Amino acid sequence: MFSNKEQQTQKKKIMDRNVIAKNTVITGDIKSDGDFRIDGTLEGTLSTKGRVILGVDGFIKGNVETANADIEGKISGQLLVSETLTIKSTAIISGEVVIGKLSVEPGATFNATCAMKGAVKELNQPDEQKNRAEKTA
Repeated sequence: MFSNKEQQTQKKKIMDRNVIAKNTVITGDIKSDGDFRIDGTLEGTLSTKGRVILGVDGFIKGNVETANADIEGKISGQLLVSETLTIKSTAIISGEVVIGKLSVEPGATFNATCAMKGAVKELNQPDEQKNRAEKTA
C-alpha cells in the first residue's frame, strides 16, 4: 500500500515526536527540532521547530516557542507561534500570545494579550496595490 520511502517517512515522523506523559512533571528548559505532545506538566521553556500538542490534562507554566500548536489543556505564560495556533474548546490560556494565524473553538478560555504577526502585511497590501494603480493611471 505504501512505498518503502513513504513508510520510512511515516516512521521518522512518529520517531520525531516527544511525549511528556500524564502524571509526569518536568522542570527546566527543553529545546528540540521535533514535535511535542504534552499530557503532563512542564514548568519552564519549550522551544521547538515542530508542532506542540498540549493534551486535555496537559499544563505548561512558562514560555513556548513553536511553529504550530494545538492546545487542549492549560497554559500560563508566553506563547510564540510562528504559524498556526489552534485552541480547542477545553483549552485555558492566560498570558501573552504572539501568532501567525489563530483558530479558536467555542468554549475555550482565552485570557491573554494577543498580537498577530503577518496580519499587518495583509492589511497593507491592498493600500500598496491601490497606490500602484493610482501611479499607473
